[in-house]
Amino acid sequence: MRVGPAVDNLHTLDGDDPYDLVFIDADKPSNVLYYDAAMERVHPGSLIIVDNVIRNGAVIDDDPDESSRGARAIIERIGADPRVEGSVVQTVGVKFYDGMIIAVVL
Repeated sequence: MRVGPAVDNLHTLDGDDPYDLVFIDADKPSNVLYYDAAMERVHPGSLIIVDNVIRNGAVIDDDPDESSRGARAIIERIGADPRVEGSVVQTVGVKFYDGMIIAVVL
């Protein structure tokens, strides 16, 4: 377990074995940084899941807040990255509606 801002702990995740699954659910403005770090630690067939990317619809607002801008940025990054195949899955629940990206490393 590591305590503190996730972006400050990325350097502590070094190891020889690649990850099969990466779940990103930290501060949304840093989503792209976490994704870039994940892509250095995965292999073909790994899954990368990024939580809270719909933001109750704010991700498509003309003037989104900082967290929604981070969600939009990761959707755009994964959508343009030829190393992965991904999809946004919408969820509905106690947080109204939100969603996640599920991406497979090719």
